[in-house]
Amino acid sequence: MQRRKLGAGGPEAGAIGLGCMGMSDFYGPADRAESVATIHAALDAGATLIDTGDFYGQGHNEMLIAEALKGRRREDVVLSVKFGALRDPAMNFIGYDARPEAVKNFLTYSLKRLGVDYLDIYRPARLDPAVPIEDTVGAIAEMAKAGHVRAIGLSEVNAKTIRRAAAVHPICDLQIEYSLVVRMIEADILPVCRELGIGITAYGVLARGLISGHWSRERSGGRDFRAFSSRFSGENLEHNLALVEALRKLAHARGVSVAAMAVAWVMAQGRDIVPLVGARKRGQWAESSAADGLRLTEADLAAIEAAVPKGAAKGERYPAQAMAHLDSEKQE
Repeated sequence: MQRRKLGAGGPEAGAIGLGCMGMSDFYGPADRAESVATIHAALDAGATLIDTGDFYGQGHNEMLIAEALKGRRREDVVLSVKFGALRDPAMNFIGYDARPEAVKNFLTYSLKRLGVDYLDIYRPARLDPAVPIEDTVGAIAEMAKAGHVRAIGLSEVNAKTIRRAAAVHPICDLQIEYSLVVRMIEADILPVCRELGIGITAYGVLARGLISGHWSRERSGGRDFRAFSSRFSGENLEHNLALVEALRKLAHARGVSVAAMAVAWVMAQGRDIVPLVGARKRGQWAESSAADGLRLTEADLAAIEAAVPKGAAKGERYPAQAMAHLDSEKQE
C-alpha cells in the first residue's frame, strides 16, 4: 500500500486507514473473530492507521483492537483515538466532556484498554461547548510532553475552531466526514487545513454503506444507526440509490467495484487526505482497499462528478439531535 503523511508534522501511514467503530457499535451485531481477522487483513495489506473511539461499545472496541494487535510491533501501527462522548447504560449519548481533567482521565483508560504506553493521535470526538478548545488542546499537549501522546488531532470542527486549536499546539489532522455525497469541507474547512499543514482523515467515505454498491431498499432495524438516518429512508433513499446506480456504470466500465471507485475518488482529492474504511469483514476491507491500486484519470473524475454532482444527495448526515453537536456544521 502507498503511504501518506498525516499533516506537516504528523505520522506517516498507509494511504487507507481502518475505522473499527462498526465492530463494536452502531451497525448491529458483529462477529468478534471476523473483526479481529479484518484488522489482521488490513495490517497485512499495508494499512497502519487504526481508528477508534473510547466510547465505541464503551471500551469494547479498544479491547478488541488490543486483542488483534497482540504479537504485532507497536511501531508498525498508528493508533488514533477519539474521546469525550458520554453515554448512559442504555448506550444513549448524554453529552461531551473535554475538560482538561477529563482529557487525562479518558486517556488513562484508553492506554490501559489498548495495552500501550502511548497513542499516536488523540482527539476530542466533538467540540465541548462548555470548554474552550484551547483548554482541551492544552491538556492533550501536556500529555504529549509527558510522552503519552505523539500527535494531536481534531474531529468535526469548523475553520475558526481549527485556527484556535492550532494556535495552542500543532494539529496533525482533522477527522471529518468526506465522500462523494458529503462535500461540505471543500468550502472553508479543507482550505484552512491546507493553509495550516493539517491532514484530513476522512470517515464515511462510503456514506455508511449507502454508496458501497450493496445497499438495498430494506430499512435497517435494531440499534443500526441507519434506521434513524434520513439518507436511508423514503424518497431520499430512492433518489440516493439512483446516484449509486450511475456510479456503478462508471465503476463497471473500469472493471472495479462501486466501493473502490468511491474510495479512490476521496483519495484523488489530495495526498493530504487519508480515507478511513469502516469494515467489519475481510471481504468489505478487500473490496474498498482495492482503491489503493486504482488511478482515476481526469476523464474518470469528470464522469464521476457528472454522475454524482456536488450536493446531489438527499438527507442529512446525522439525525437532528446529533447535527446540533457538529461544530463543523455551524456558521463561523
